[in-house]
Amino acid sequence: MAIFPPNRIGFALVQWLGWARAPFLWSWSANLEAERERWPLWLPVLLGAGISLYFSLPFEPPVWVGAMAVVLAAAGGWATRGRMAALLPLVGAAALAAGFFAAELRAALVAAPVLERPCGKVRLAGKVEEVEPLAGGGQRVTLTDLAVEVDGPRPGKVRIKLKSDAPIRVGSRIAIPAVMLPPPQPAAPGAFDFARQAWFSGLGAIGTGFGDPEVVGEAEEGVMLTLNDLRHRITLRILAALPADGTGAVAAALVAGETAAIPKNVLDDYRDSGLAHILSISGLHMSLAAGLVFFVVRGGLALFPSVALRHPIKKWAALVALFTTFFYMLLAGAPVPAQRSFLMTGIVLVAVLLDRVALSMRMVAWAAACVLLLAPDALVGPSFQMSFAAVAALVAAYELATPRMAAWRAENRGIAAGAAYYLAGVVLSTLVAGSATALYGAYHFNRFAVWSVVSNALAVPLSGLAMPFAVGGLLLMPFGLEQWALIPMGWCVAAINWVAHLVAHWPAAAITLPVLPLWGMVAFTLGGCWLVIWRRSWRLLGLLPMVVGIASMALHHPPDLLVDSRGYAMGVRTAEGSLLVNRGGHIVRETWGRRAGPEARERWPKQGRSRDGRLSCDSLGCVYRVDGALVSLVKEDGGIDPACAGAGVVVSAVPIRHACRGPMLVVDRFDLWRRGAHALWLTGTGARVETVAEWQGDRPWAHKPHRRKKPVQQPAPVPVEEPAAEPASAEDSEQD
Repeated sequence: MAIFPPNRIGFALVQWLGWARAPFLWSWSANLEAERERWPLWLPVLLGAGISLYFSLPFEPPVWVGAMAVVLAAAGGWATRGRMAALLPLVGAAALAAGFFAAELRAALVAAPVLERPCGKVRLAGKVEEVEPLAGGGQRVTLTDLAVEVDGPRPGKVRIKLKSDAPIRVGSRIAIPAVMLPPPQPAAPGAFDFARQAWFSGLGAIGTGFGDPEVVGEAEEGVMLTLNDLRHRITLRILAALPADGTGAVAAALVAGETAAIPKNVLDDYRDSGLAHILSISGLHMSLAAGLVFFVVRGGLALFPSVALRHPIKKWAALVALFTTFFYMLLAGAPVPAQRSFLMTGIVLVAVLLDRVALSMRMVAWAAACVLLLAPDALVGPSFQMSFAAVAALVAAYELATPRMAAWRAENRGIAAGAAYYLAGVVLSTLVAGSATALYGAYHFNRFAVWSVVSNALAVPLSGLAMPFAVGGLLLMPFGLEQWALIPMGWCVAAINWVAHLVAHWPAAAITLPVLPLWGMVAFTLGGCWLVIWRRSWRLLGLLPMVVGIASMALHHPPDLLVDSRGYAMGVRTAEGSLLVNRGGHIVRETWGRRAGPEARERWPKQGRSRDGRLSCDSLGCVYRVDGALVSLVKEDGGIDPACAGAGVVVSAVPIRHACRGPMLVVDRFDLWRRGAHALWLTGTGARVETVAEWQGDRPWAHKPHRRKKPVQQPAPVPVEEPAAEPASAEDSEQD
């Protein structure tokens, strides 16, 4: 029996707002009262709103701001605990403030020194925290406890790429000649912020090592170091046992979560076919592992009647499965999808231990709340967004579909009906999960896998078949007999690779979508939460903001001109809508291609005009004409005077300072150095400009140019390979 009579909340709201007649509130209040058991499901939404507020600020707030907001909201809630109309908003405000404070506290706790500027070749020594084999040879090593001479603060953690395949033990101390760079800033305003991710990972620099590392200290012991070493050893054993065409690397991703060794063409096939979620330790793998261990343990104990009849073997099996999945999560490095999957699987297993029935949507809500409080920065990444969007949508869909599907299955027996039932489940799951995550994929990757339903229907059963062999391989590794299980697992993985390659090469397998504005993604998210949390018909109101969010892609107009933070790479829009780029690394080209359109097939003209006549170049620079705007692109000192004479906008890769007074807008080398990459939208009278510095704000991870004691020309870029400037791993593409 409800504590509050029906419509009591609506009546209180009417009184509180001072409205004598508000009949529309009565139906809303009746729905709200009828679904009061769903109120706790809004906790992660409110936490996420507070975290989003923190990341949207243009400055870093003091930590006491969030703490005081939590205290004030909690105190207000306690003072108004007898008045529901006032209590509900204050409880929501407390949850929002808690999310804000959690993000502030997390940013303060992970604060670590960051390399201020690129440094030349130095002797770098440090403790090996993690080793990852790379596709095509070489390895990536993460070092902590560094000993290195640098100008400015010494970073606490650095990740370097080695061309050497020399064996390196996790926990040992090595020294190697290397060059280092600060974590790179976004390649364009709104692009993936690697510097922010590095800040919350404690990563202070990236770099490249030369030659073989020298071991200068014995391996240290520690729980995480031992787990990292174990993961690395398992990965190497799998790669040695299975073919190097991608089969071994994908198998290592399924078992240990190591994706760095997957060849790029295989990774592209998985993304374009909609199978990238298989490469991440997530719900599919965790549930298969837990279920396999549960049934093997319970079935094995049931073979002994004296044990089965006298002891709760079901609870014993659940306890073993719980510890197994926890170890599996740690072995995979505890990424966000694995954390979410373990929490949900753990709640189910704990419910078995307590003889309770787990509520699925509450599992999702509590798992999301735990992840957000422990790692608030996960909210802004594609992994968290796509993972929880898919799971929440699946739970909501099956809350509606399960009774009907169960009734149909009860009336239809036989192998054909069972196969149809399974196929319908796979198709429904893929459609629901794909629809829920498509917009987040558009926001982060600008890609959509058209044939994901077909690929998942073929590949998911194969991945389920591979998991028992994966567990068997782990159990046989201590005896050196892992090939007995890994070879059959390799057959399954090869079949999945074949499906991914086949579907990825179908016509229009993966289409590029327009850039989704942030406000459109927020509108879609709030509408989706309204749709999946409530159960009554008013849930359908959530479809309106979801449609608005999808339609927002049509409002985006890509920039006409892009310049990187060094003036080294420039891109201009052609008459066909493609982007003509002069130079730049593959990261810059890929990022610009996603955010401003596909790269033009023609080359940037060194002398003469482009095919559409918009761009004309000579040895000193180029002139770009579009919609009545005239832009001079300067690359040499000698081109400054001609550029300033007749152009409305000047973009220069060399310093100009105040030598150019004619144009309405001047962006020179110093502007690019201070404010990062620029995006320009040209008009007949000038240009609208967005910069990385303005987009990031004054945050701890944002680029802050440091003044030197003597003014000198900015140093040339150190020849270090750029890191992945997009969430390119399977973990970040998580959709399951």
